[in-house]
Amino acid sequence: MSDIDTNRRRLLQGMGAGLLLPGMGVAPALIAAPGARPQLTDGVQSGDLQGDRAVIWSRCDRAARMIVEWDTRSVFGAPRRLVGEVSDASQDFTARLDLSGLPADQSIFYRVRFEDARDGTLSEPWFGHLRSAPAQARDIRFVWGGDVAGQGFGINPEIGGMRIYEAMRRRQPDFFLHSGDCVYADGPISAQIQTADGQLWKNLVTEAKSKVAESLDEFRGNYRYNLLDDNLRRFNAEVPQIWQWDDHEVTNNWSPGKELDDRYQVRDIGLLAARGRQAFLEYAPLRVLRPDGAGRIYRKLGYGPQLDVFVLDMRSYRDANSDNLQPRQGPGTAFLGHPQLNWLKRELRASKALWKVIAADMPIGLLIPDGQDAQGQRRWEAIANGNDGPALGRELEIAELLAFIRQQEIRNTLWLTADVHYCAAHHYSPERAVFQDFEPFWEFVAGPLNAGSFGPNPLDGTFGPQVVFQKAPPVANSSPLAGYQFFGEVEIEAQSGLLRVSLRDIDGLAVYSQELQPA
Repeated sequence: MSDIDTNRRRLLQGMGAGLLLPGMGVAPALIAAPGARPQLTDGVQSGDLQGDRAVIWSRCDRAARMIVEWDTRSVFGAPRRLVGEVSDASQDFTARLDLSGLPADQSIFYRVRFEDARDGTLSEPWFGHLRSAPAQARDIRFVWGGDVAGQGFGINPEIGGMRIYEAMRRRQPDFFLHSGDCVYADGPISAQIQTADGQLWKNLVTEAKSKVAESLDEFRGNYRYNLLDDNLRRFNAEVPQIWQWDDHEVTNNWSPGKELDDRYQVRDIGLLAARGRQAFLEYAPLRVLRPDGAGRIYRKLGYGPQLDVFVLDMRSYRDANSDNLQPRQGPGTAFLGHPQLNWLKRELRASKALWKVIAADMPIGLLIPDGQDAQGQRRWEAIANGNDGPALGRELEIAELLAFIRQQEIRNTLWLTADVHYCAAHHYSPERAVFQDFEPFWEFVAGPLNAGSFGPNPLDGTFGPQVVFQKAPPVANSSPLAGYQFFGEVEIEAQSGLLRVSLRDIDGLAVYSQELQPA
């Protein structure tokens, strides 16, 4: 992209953001006055780059058709135009269009308008930009992280809002991998809270974020809340995204056996999960797949010859959290579930990409507790079970996968995750492990992006992990004011194939870096 186009993109985006900032939680029914222009309420997003395709997402204040025009030049001299179906209250007025026929490795400038379904009135445009996926090897940079607006730390205007999104944007990544906990549906946001070190944290507040989410509109309101942040809307308009989900899109540590606390009037975890899933699928800029009838979240996204990203779903197919010590695989050990596990093995074996990133919403070896069961046995939220012995429980699925990767000689896998609210680099090796049928690999942890900071967590020895680096706050639940907010960055060199992972802080400064040579 030329300097001229870069400057035009920034100018256009500045105009779009400045002219069309969404209202502060105003209900659509109150602002969709007859004869008034439709309004884009939450900016634009792009996502799920794949070959010559990209998804464009936006939201209107009323029933309307989304219109997307795109061009390879910011002057829109010869734009292509797509018109969507009418989006109405059943989708919370969200809309997406799947662009196709994009030229490879090009700057794609797009503008989004909405056409009122009643009288055809057009909204003002909102501008966005993306770089299409490459067909040939080139330098690649992407960022990842998770955990947004958790522990009561929402949008604080006094510190400039969710500042880490601006730090990520300034890295000019090709795309962003959102590793889950995109919202905290179980985390109300109050006007102010006292931080662990005694400071006063102030929040923007909305009605939907005043309590735990139970109704569908309350779940939706969690996404609308985050989109009030200027940094996030600017980031969304410039950086394509890959979303996955974790627990807080529904409630903390949810699984089929979840016992809800007294804050909940709705006691059916299945109903809450269905509502949380619907809101996630409405607001995520992803290409909705429906082979399972509900909208499948796990998927593979190819990004040219150097990179495939395998996006996992560690929520939809798990069984209830337990002591996680079952000696054989069965319904109680399901975590990925066999359909997803078999899909992942097939796709890894078929992949021709140099690097294969496995995007996991939870880490492999970190111990993440979930209280105790009725018999006083410890329950575990993730994969590890604190046994330090042979693979048991959910570890059996991971053992099966790692053994398959070794047997099929699948090279250059890399695990990226978030969830635990600190950053770390873990190296797994059979030389240190009890289960030894695998090749050494790396797992990198990033986050939180705007939430309380915790950690570090202890490691389980089954797969031989070693802490190479970690950075966590000295006090649990430290606010973003303490600075322990982290995102990760991956760079791949076109010529050598060398991959570099950096862990960066709230200001974008690297706190750790690791170079990996491809096999």
